[in-house]
Amino acid sequence: MSTRSEHQTVPLPVLNLILYMDRVSQSKKMEDFILLKTECQRVIGDGVSTYSVFGLFDGHNGSAAAIYSKENLLNNVLAAIPPELSRDEWVAALPRALVAGFVKTDIDFQEKARTSGTTVTFVIIEGWVVTVASVGDSRCILESAEGDIYHLSADHRLECNEEERDRITASGGEVGRLNTGGGAEIGPLRCWPGGLCLSRSIGDMDVGEFIVPVPYVKQVKLSTAGGRLIISSDGVWDALSPEMAFDCCRGMPADAAATQVVKEALHVKGLRDDTTSIVIDIQPPEKVPAAPLPPPKKQGKGVFKSMFRKKPSESSSHVDKEYSEPDVVEELFEEGSAMLAERLDAKYPICNVFKLFMCAVCQVEMKPGGKITPWDGPSFAQVARRRKKPWKGEEVHGSRYSSGSD
Repeated sequence: MSTRSEHQTVPLPVLNLILYMDRVSQSKKMEDFILLKTECQRVIGDGVSTYSVFGLFDGHNGSAAAIYSKENLLNNVLAAIPPELSRDEWVAALPRALVAGFVKTDIDFQEKARTSGTTVTFVIIEGWVVTVASVGDSRCILESAEGDIYHLSADHRLECNEEERDRITASGGEVGRLNTGGGAEIGPLRCWPGGLCLSRSIGDMDVGEFIVPVPYVKQVKLSTAGGRLIISSDGVWDALSPEMAFDCCRGMPADAAATQVVKEALHVKGLRDDTTSIVIDIQPPEKVPAAPLPPPKKQGKGVFKSMFRKKPSESSSHVDKEYSEPDVVEELFEEGSAMLAERLDAKYPICNVFKLFMCAVCQVEMKPGGKITPWDGPSFAQVARRRKKPWKGEEVHGSRYSSGSD
């Protein structure tokens, strides 16, 4: 069994954001793919705003879905954001646009009748604001300069996500382990029909309607002290806890940290799966780019934050232009519902952003008809109505598939 390792370091001049990527994978599979786009630019009036995009795509049942998502997801997300927005409006529009982009990528890929699927962890960094959208079991973890650890993605394995198990069974699917006969059950919990152990992904058209591409999205603003992101596939997280991952590369610059994370994972569990790790250091301009992060505070080390300090506003889905710089990591947005209509509803001022009667997913004009009015919520073109009932949490059909859980 052979392995491959890839390394890349990219310094960004504005924030001194340091990126280092290390990849080790089995040559027989090679189903992990990454997207690295630094210093992307958009015009704002007479000025230019810069942002960076990082994606990790862990394919299964082939690499077609991972490759297609890598090549098309970003364009689909950007197409869902109207032009001529201010910087704050653009950041506020990202969570909704990410949902639309994930769903459109899934729909377009399934039109090709390919049966593979992929997990996706997609990160957009604009200034100190980090926005993460995820489906599947790859993860993005943040350690702030203050030494606290934050989960910026969700794990959609059925084994550890009770809410997703409830959603699938409420929609008419079944969740159970593989039945080998004689009542013996083995392996992780899976969704039946299909037998996938994940509840969300892009692709997987052959595993039924219950596996949806609607991502969990979290948006936070770092303090001006910065922090470190680790984005890794399940090959890392099956071996290491977030504390172990950060501890094993403590004090290392980004150009050594990703290598160390992968080495530590292989040392603990061996090379059983494609193993990819991306490390991103976000540092203030006055810091030397390769300077390691300071050790965490004693009281914060190894502590998982379940609560963030929120800015005082009625809605966490909008970025307030007037709030002061926080001295801790601040949550701006979090939503994990699989219900598409809820994620693309009219709470965001779509009348000012999106054209009336435009498909919220496909971004195509539609003729108004029936009882649909602009304020009723999102409009969907016919092609975007696939998996409509699972997206709404409704039952698709009776439970008639054996999962081996009886």
